[in-house]
Amino acid sequence: MHSQELNAQVMGGISHDDHKSRSGFLRQGKHWVGKRARLLYQRPMQSVLRFLSVLICVLCGFNQAEAKKPNIILVITDDQGYGPVGRHGHPWIRTPHLDKLYDTSTRFTRFLVSPTCAPTRSAIMTGRHPMKNGVTHTILERERMTLKATILPQVLKQAGYTSGIFGKWHLGDEEPYQPHTRGFDEAFIHGAGGIGQAYKCSCADAPGNKYFNPVIRHNGSFVKTQGYCTDLFFTAALGWIKAKKDGDAPFFAYITTNAPHGPFVAPPKNTKRFTDLGFAAKPAGFYGMIENIDENMGRLMGKLKEWDLEENTILIFMSDNGMTPAGSRPGQQVAKGHPFFNAGMKGMKGSADEGGVRVPFFVRWDGHWKAGRDFDTVSAHIDLLPTFAAIAGIKTLPKNQVAGRSFLPLLTGEKKTLPDDRYLFTHKARWKTGANPENYKWKNFAVRSQRWRFVGGGTAVSVSERQRKEGISPKDALFDMVKDPGQRINIIDQHPEVAEKMRAAFNKFWKEARPLMVNESAPMSTTRPFHVWYAEQMKSGGIPDWKPSSL
Repeated sequence: MHSQELNAQVMGGISHDDHKSRSGFLRQGKHWVGKRARLLYQRPMQSVLRFLSVLICVLCGFNQAEAKKPNIILVITDDQGYGPVGRHGHPWIRTPHLDKLYDTSTRFTRFLVSPTCAPTRSAIMTGRHPMKNGVTHTILERERMTLKATILPQVLKQAGYTSGIFGKWHLGDEEPYQPHTRGFDEAFIHGAGGIGQAYKCSCADAPGNKYFNPVIRHNGSFVKTQGYCTDLFFTAALGWIKAKKDGDAPFFAYITTNAPHGPFVAPPKNTKRFTDLGFAAKPAGFYGMIENIDENMGRLMGKLKEWDLEENTILIFMSDNGMTPAGSRPGQQVAKGHPFFNAGMKGMKGSADEGGVRVPFFVRWDGHWKAGRDFDTVSAHIDLLPTFAAIAGIKTLPKNQVAGRSFLPLLTGEKKTLPDDRYLFTHKARWKTGANPENYKWKNFAVRSQRWRFVGGGTAVSVSERQRKEGISPKDALFDMVKDPGQRINIIDQHPEVAEKMRAAFNKFWKEARPLMVNESAPMSTTRPFHVWYAEQMKSGGIPDWKPSSL
């Protein structure tokens, strides 16, 4: 309605000319009243209009706020690392769907995690270094994430998110540590650090499990599945997403494959492609598993398009640590005519060098964030929780816990870079149970800034565990990662002040982390919870077949 028409209605239908001819008066019925009466009449009407205007603005504001809470899907693979992606220059692997995601995403080209899996996963969940979560190993009770931490799904609940995990948890197999007791509304997981694993402690999967037809713990009860593990985890995630996509709550889906972790078992058609090329069984399984992951990424992206979720869902792809060699070695051919490829980096899984901790990180939100951008700002696993919180509009983070920073300003275009004012710390850990961590403080560690990587404890000069036992001394090293990303030239003698500053920063970090390594004196569990629960369920009624949702 035009303003003149609105004014005419408010003033009792009087025309502009009539009003002008009887200035200071207002017709009410057959009578004209004076200015005082007119004001008494108009003021309540103006108040009503103002109230309606404010109400409309508030309601619109609420709608906009709700629209600013997108769904989040985080896909993390196990031991894939940075190299085996076509767009990263790999000469022979086929990853068409990951390549498409790469092309349509913002890429963080220096995204860093931990050298092994459970530490990375704990950092994602808490926003701080894994050692401060008590995670110093992947087994032997030292993979358990402290119960004092407030973790990612619990944080997202502040903004109304519902959360689901599908695949590998690996942060504690005893009941209090399980994801369905720590904020996840849906949990479809295997135990331990891999399907079928079992150690002399609580860290163990369901007995006798295999990559095909595994028994899965679904919201606290076991179910028997039919199919290949990676396919199953994506199917379960898609079924849950389909059920939640039209609800009022935004969702966080954490799809965390155990592939391509060993044992290197892929679907036969994926393995056959490589054995036909002359690959041995291990690398054929490893690379076959990656190509199967790519197929499932295609399934996921296809369903997001089909369900019209692309413009209100953020999709992220990453890996949990550097690539595992899977029976191959740098500098050699994996098979005839197929050279080993790790993107020119030094180090692999378990190393404190760049190749042990650098992973792909693709993030896409269609219609909101510009695609095809590369950011070389060094970012890390500890940044995910604060970034997700910022996306969700959450202002209050767990007190005295989060060390990471939000990189949302890069995604939105608000900033082109973030300050180079922090260090990221890496430590392989994994010392023997019962050993004094202080004896390993200066071994297998690294400190990273935007420009420099300081590496100590032998990793810098490729001193292996075997060589160290033979008395070869480790040597610290410093690398200019801008000029020398492959870590070929140790320049510590040219920049001793840089190395000393980074060493001092690591020393300070260690002093903060050491009291929080709460699992170092934990006794080994005498039972394997997944085995106990499995036996109890078998006695009380058996393991039902899992019925996947129709997609």
